[in-house]
Amino acid sequence: MILFALRCGAGHEFEGWFRDGAGFDAQQEAGEIACPECGDATIEKALMAPSIGRSRESKGRPQMPAQMRAALTELRKQVEANCDYVGERFAEEARRIHYGETDPRGIYGEASRDESRALADEGVQFAWVPWVPSGDA
Repeated sequence: MILFALRCGAGHEFEGWFRDGAGFDAQQEAGEIACPECGDATIEKALMAPSIGRSRESKGRPQMPAQMRAALTELRKQVEANCDYVGERFAEEARRIHYGETDPRGIYGEASRDESRALADEGVQFAWVPWVPSGDA
């Protein structure tokens, strides 16, 4: 696995894990990588410092630093406590809120890459958040 610093066309920077450089290239060409802040699929690699591994013990699944896991766990708690879960109807509900067809409120749920791209193209603001399993805290 390799970690790349990425930047969208709007200048937002974020990170992404890929099997290898060719995996990034294939996903980028297919438009399968989207900015978690604005949904833009125009993604390029940003400059980053090289990561030097310490040992072979870390092979396999990359480990998330404890602080990041704690922050994502807290984010999940806040989202679940303050937002409505709409499941697979996320794109539909996000559009209804965006176009003023229903009262604005926080929602969360699931959307496919195609649905996410369509929302971003329509100017619907949303974020793609890595969801840490609640039992994996």
